[in-house]
Amino acid sequence: MPNNALHILKKYWGHDSFREPQQEIISSVLEGNDTIALLPTGGGKSICFQLPALLKDGVCIVVSPLVALIQDQVDSLINKNIKATTIPAGYNQDEIITLFDNIRYGNYKFLYISPERLQSKFIQEKIKQLTVNIIAIDEAHCISEWGHDFRPSYLNLEILNELHPNVPTIALTATATKKVITDIGKHLRMSNEKLFTKSFVRENLAYQVFEVNDKLGRLERILKKINAPIIIYVSSRKKTKEISNYLNALNFKTTYYHGGLTSIEKQTAFDNWFSEKCLVMVATNAFGMGIDKPNVRAVIHLNLPSSLENYTQEAGRAGRDGKKAFSVVLTNTNDFRSFEDNQTNKFPSIDEVKTVHQKLYQHFQITKGEIIDTPFNFNFLEFCDKYSFKHAKTKIILQLLNSNGIIELNTPVNKRSSIQFLVRTNQLVALGKRKDYTYLIQTLLRLYGGVFEQPVNIDEFYIAKRIGATSFTVIEQLEKLESLGILSYQKTGKNAELYFLQPREDDLAINRISKNISSFLNQKVKKAQQVLLFIKNKSICRAVLLVNYFNDKTKNCGICDVCLKNKESENRKNLDNDIIQLLSHSKELFSNEICEQIHGKEEDILIHLRKLLADDVISLTLYNKYFLK
Repeated sequence: MPNNALHILKKYWGHDSFREPQQEIISSVLEGNDTIALLPTGGGKSICFQLPALLKDGVCIVVSPLVALIQDQVDSLINKNIKATTIPAGYNQDEIITLFDNIRYGNYKFLYISPERLQSKFIQEKIKQLTVNIIAIDEAHCISEWGHDFRPSYLNLEILNELHPNVPTIALTATATKKVITDIGKHLRMSNEKLFTKSFVRENLAYQVFEVNDKLGRLERILKKINAPIIIYVSSRKKTKEISNYLNALNFKTTYYHGGLTSIEKQTAFDNWFSEKCLVMVATNAFGMGIDKPNVRAVIHLNLPSSLENYTQEAGRAGRDGKKAFSVVLTNTNDFRSFEDNQTNKFPSIDEVKTVHQKLYQHFQITKGEIIDTPFNFNFLEFCDKYSFKHAKTKIILQLLNSNGIIELNTPVNKRSSIQFLVRTNQLVALGKRKDYTYLIQTLLRLYGGVFEQPVNIDEFYIAKRIGATSFTVIEQLEKLESLGILSYQKTGKNAELYFLQPREDDLAINRISKNISSFLNQKVKKAQQVLLFIKNKSICRAVLLVNYFNDKTKNCGICDVCLKNKESENRKNLDNDIIQLLSHSKELFSNEICEQIHGKEEDILIHLRKLLADDVISLTLYNKYFLK
């Protein structure tokens, strides 16, 4: 490995040394080998392609499945003063040409792209014109139908190998079984690839599952014991706020996080937790990107995770400093029932996919055989209400249509509201004398320049924080000012942009991808069954179960709830035998005499004496002496 690799590591990431096995992976990539890196959550996967890309001429093409994840990675690199970009949703052909010219001549080092975007022949041609140094496939488990998040669009990534046949490919994932790893190498057309894995064994992490009737009561007791950073995962956005408010009322300092928050709200929540202003983060699984806080002492699941892959990633955020930490799942019989019902009712049939697909075209009045290149403004809730579709199931169907190249659905991640004042300054001053608008107007003028000349982007949540109000109040006041003709207010919508990528063919289009859909849904059901087997297990070490699932091996951890129970059972058995053995040599003994002669806690010995009495193994004399029957 070049000597300046450590210099770059220190300069951009602030580390003095590599984690195992980052150095070996980076060396493999620099030697031109196709490489597969299987590293658990927090193993530092990104550095394995980002650092070698900085050491080589040209640009690194990074394929990633999520728009939010792409933007997070690009922002992270830009913050390190590394030139990185992506292709924003809705860019037309001229804008894409300009973007690629900037990449070619502007010394850009990274181009992040979604697998769906890569299907464009035009974009493929532009990538072919670039000097590419590395092809990096992130979340590579998506390439296999046996992976926990199979994306059919990943099957077409071999096109990158065709565009740049002499460029090494690195595939990275945190969770993959042996079969998935085989599929990755096969579908990416890797040649003599080098495989690097880091064991999933976390000797400091205690996996514990508790069946409890009162989850909140148990949660309160856990938080009182652990005065350190904690993550609580729940199954819905609504629950994040409800649980956070409940815990705050009990004087715990908590915040919450979910995908529906604005970027500033997310950042504020993250900062408050990371700085330990709030020790407890209540979140959906959207809270996952870029979390590298070493001293998280517990990750608590209040609902069952959707797969063991997701569970392993989420639980693995605890104890990264190597000190003892806990992964706790609180569950009860209602969870099992609702989880099984959810698997039955949540996933659609092929006929339901066909119905939603057909109604999409009908909703936008597109005739058979017609294809329209421009995007449509798509309101998900309005669409579901119009055709009486269930939200959860319809969301999955749209994801299936998106991942199979039937549609492209872009949520308005980067869109922001804007304002422009329509009156002169003196009129505004006069209006500002009204107490109900004074502070808001003064704040707007302080925060945003040029608001008289042109529309300026704003953030209602940030404004609300500055004036000590809610974002709802700010929106209400801005709408009132607009109705008075004081300003123009363009509020960001909740609508998405929907592109139809194929002409309308109704059932024929779905028939072509029905095998992909069936495989995807079958895998979801199987993975849900694996979760239930793991949670309901009461005999096998949980660490052993987890690492076996990922084709690894380990010994019993000794600290999970199953191991502790087995240890307790063994101790109990030993105590029973010790008491029986002692009484077989002594005719009659008081309890204190037994306690003096047997190694163990007095309270445990007394419990075992009562149990042996109940089992009619021993008996009591009139003087309360124990004897063997």
